[in-house]
Amino acid sequence: MDGDYGWRAVREVSVDAAGRRAGQHGQATADGRGRAAPAAGTSTSSTGTSTATGAPDTGTGCTCGDCPHGARTGHRQAVAAFVALREDCAAGRGVPAGLAHSAGAARQWISDELTQSARTVAERAAAEGRARREAARRRTPPVLWGAVGVLLIGEALTAIAAGWTDARTAALAAAVVLAALLTALAVRHRAHGGLLAPLTGEDGRLSTSRTVATAWLLPVVWLVLMYAARLALAPDAAERRRLLAGLDLARGAGLLTVVALACAAAVAAARLVSVRIRAGRLQKVPAEYPRAGDLLTDDAGRGSFADAQYVLLNAVAVVFAAVRLAVEPDRLPDLPWGLVVLAAVSAATYLAGKYAEGGRPVVLSVVRAREIGGLDGPVRTGDDIEIRGSGFVPPGAQPPHRLAGTVVRIGTVDVHVPLVPVPGGFANPSDSALVVPVPADVEPGRAEVRVITASGAESAAYPLFIQD
Repeated sequence: MDGDYGWRAVREVSVDAAGRRAGQHGQATADGRGRAAPAAGTSTSSTGTSTATGAPDTGTGCTCGDCPHGARTGHRQAVAAFVALREDCAAGRGVPAGLAHSAGAARQWISDELTQSARTVAERAAAEGRARREAARRRTPPVLWGAVGVLLIGEALTAIAAGWTDARTAALAAAVVLAALLTALAVRHRAHGGLLAPLTGEDGRLSTSRTVATAWLLPVVWLVLMYAARLALAPDAAERRRLLAGLDLARGAGLLTVVALACAAAVAAARLVSVRIRAGRLQKVPAEYPRAGDLLTDDAGRGSFADAQYVLLNAVAVVFAAVRLAVEPDRLPDLPWGLVVLAAVSAATYLAGKYAEGGRPVVLSVVRAREIGGLDGPVRTGDDIEIRGSGFVPPGAQPPHRLAGTVVRIGTVDVHVPLVPVPGGFANPSDSALVVPVPADVEPGRAEVRVITASGAESAAYPLFIQD
């Protein structure tokens, strides 16, 4: 998404703040060789001075990366340093005098410096992701057993007038068993975020389909455990027959159908995505850690209709089932078939959205890039070419270290697309156009041009004739 690596922080760093850092950054970007200091965005020193700018650090807290707060602070500081460097480069400040006479050399130097700083940001984002997963793992047991405690308190309060019953004992016992199972699962997957591990897709984002299926499965498991406990505590055969009648298939058919639909949609979505990725029809850029917003957005962080309607409709259906169970606790909640059909339509819409999203990069044309005042002519080695098409920046590849991974293959030579900064972002690469130089290693004559995006997807070949 827009910041799979927490890149939303770019928006929180204003251009005015970047301008105020410009004077300080100009003192710190050059070492003795005219290159930017590689420590841009590194952690705060023990003296409280930012090693990225040489100025006093205005942030609070540590940047050690061992705790969520420190990792988040270090990431934000690295983003701020990168934004300052990008704004300086966009304004033409900091380029070594020896490179200023060559537009191509200056552009390459700027791209290398921005790529180096962006990698620092990516490292800090990865540290924040590890800290977030560890924090989620530590919070899992308190949340689970806290929920059991809330259930106990609620049952105790409602039992003041009605008295304690076997049904309350069964409900509490089922909650204890389920919490124990989930705690064991969290410990088993402690290196991957505890209970977030089963809900996280292969791309490192929260899976909408898996989360919705889990939202149905957990209550159903609790119901089965509760009814098992009530059957064990039943005083006579008549009571057991009454409880078993409440589990009749005719009554629970709607609930079972919705659960089956949710599970089938989760499996089908995972299969569909994996097949399309292997076939080159879908581009996936991994995220560093899962976010709650992943449930309602696409990989670029934009709101997704297919995902949002699927989550919202199933959330309403789960609430409806909970109300039905509260009204008739001795029977499975019977969902009306109208609601079941709505759930089926929602699942079909979600899967259709998965099938329709994405696509491989496509090169539509390759032209010689001409500067203002330059002469028209054929493409020769050393010239810049502009590749026009679509899908060059896949969703989730907006962070600069991902943009820097875009490559154009001209013949047998791989050319890394240079980062060209402008105030507030980058002019190159973009999703519909790439500008790269034709290196001297490319032999004159007919050559094929291919674009390889940050996701690893490769476009079909496009012919280009290079004049001798």
